[in-house]
Amino acid sequence: MNGAKGLTFAGRHVVVVVIMAICFGGLAARAVYLHVIDQEFLQRQGDARMLREEPIAAHRGILKDRNGLPLAVSTPVVSIWVNPKEAITRRLDARALAVALDLEPAAVARRIKENGKREFLYVKRHLSPEAAEEVLANELPGVYGMTEYRRFYPEGEVASHIIGFTNLDDAGQEGLELALEEKLRGVPGKKRVLRDQKGRKVKDVALIRAARPGQDVYLSFDARTQYLAYRELATAIAQHGAKAGTAVALDVETGEVLAMVNQPSFNPNNRTRLKPDELRNRAVTDMFEPGSTMKPFTVAVAMESGKYSPRSLFNTNPGTYRVHNKLVSDHQNYGVIDLGTIITKSSNVGTTQIALSLPRETLPTFLGRFGFGKNTGSGFPGESAGRLQPPERWRPVEIATMSYGYGLTTTALQLAHGYATLASGGIARPVSFIRVDGPVKGVRIIDKSVVDKLIPMMESVVTQDGTALKAAVPGYRIAGKTGTAHKAVGGTYAADEYMSTFVGMAPASRPKVVLAVVIDSPSNGQYYGGLVAAPVFSRIMAETLRLMNIEPDRSAEHLAQQGRLPVSPAVIVSEDGV
Repeated sequence: MNGAKGLTFAGRHVVVVVIMAICFGGLAARAVYLHVIDQEFLQRQGDARMLREEPIAAHRGILKDRNGLPLAVSTPVVSIWVNPKEAITRRLDARALAVALDLEPAAVARRIKENGKREFLYVKRHLSPEAAEEVLANELPGVYGMTEYRRFYPEGEVASHIIGFTNLDDAGQEGLELALEEKLRGVPGKKRVLRDQKGRKVKDVALIRAARPGQDVYLSFDARTQYLAYRELATAIAQHGAKAGTAVALDVETGEVLAMVNQPSFNPNNRTRLKPDELRNRAVTDMFEPGSTMKPFTVAVAMESGKYSPRSLFNTNPGTYRVHNKLVSDHQNYGVIDLGTIITKSSNVGTTQIALSLPRETLPTFLGRFGFGKNTGSGFPGESAGRLQPPERWRPVEIATMSYGYGLTTTALQLAHGYATLASGGIARPVSFIRVDGPVKGVRIIDKSVVDKLIPMMESVVTQDGTALKAAVPGYRIAGKTGTAHKAVGGTYAADEYMSTFVGMAPASRPKVVLAVVIDSPSNGQYYGGLVAAPVFSRIMAETLRLMNIEPDRSAEHLAQQGRLPVSPAVIVSEDGV
């Protein structure tokens, strides 16, 4: 019996040992299989749980002024996001996350629940790195941070209408940010990172694709000129109680935009209370009837026709002129005047007689050559083309009103561009918001001999005899023209609302800069272009010429002159236009 019991115990011992050997052998075999034979499978499974592919943000190109001053730069920010699947599985405390981000807890919890099948959900965008670090330090499950870029505009509202702005995804939405999107936009990269069980990044494992930043772009304008133009325009709008205003300065020799400002403006760095009325770049989008600023073009076409010269005389008695049912009036009766005095005194009767004495298509076709009724080709988003009357409406009344700036519409940029063509001796150059290096050839629109006769007439406007003495700039000869046009409101002309304008060039002896100033609806008593817009022109132009280091051209002898051409007998145009 005792022997049997001993054998039984020994047998059991052997069985246990064998079973344990089999188990350990099986485990060892499995371990060998997994680590040697199926190693790649385990590696893939581990990587799937710990390795992640993450985007590398690419910063947007910098917009700079012509001298390299940054106007739009991208600054790094951190956006907080969650993996809803992970957050739900690991029981994220949505309230703690909401409190850390100053958000409504119920809203955060609802968004995570509604997107429970997704693996990515933004919670709050564009936090400062310091603020994001405080949130991520809580180590909330499923909560991560991602580096992005946010646009910052150092010049604020001074350049906002030209520069525009980007959206949350750093894509251009307005202005040059939109127009230059292809150049400015960077291409994001991608990298592989290793994260621990709590989702914290342990290290960067591999660079899959490097980020490619956007191109930097040098713009045409000088930030200093832009600022002083903004300052002077804002001062004038407040002084005259105007609704809005615009100023545009162009380089005559290159077509570059040296300054473009509008009122009202907006702060692109804080658009929480942005109003649509503040957003648009009025200089390129808003069309208006330019009034008497069109008269130099009417006088130019008169001389180009060969029918008139600077000495030609026009009988404007008795200060009115009837065209069918339309009575054209001057400010007063100027009597018999020459071609230059039509500009000096801004005679509607005189320009009407010119326009009606020429073939009906002459004036509108001439204006079309200067780009009126067409987009300037600047590439600025939303630019308006203005409007010229179509041929079927080239009737006597329409031709007459067109001669002194009614019945057609233009933008401030178009008007400045037209004057720049005159200032360049008749050569039209394309408008550019990008810095131009080197000369721009351009296209001849009108013979230089015509412009050489016209500019002295325009100089006479900025004298005691003219309508814009306040546009004068000490030391420089100024040539230009005022405009005071009734605003069209509700299909008719308002009796007490005006567009007050002055457009001019300097130095008149060799023009380098053209500046257009438009004041919309001044309401403090003064409304004439020579009283409202001309002083703004004077202050902006004076500083622009100084910053550009342009030499004065006005001698003491010339300062004493009135700038009027002598009146000599020539052709007197009768009231019948003959």
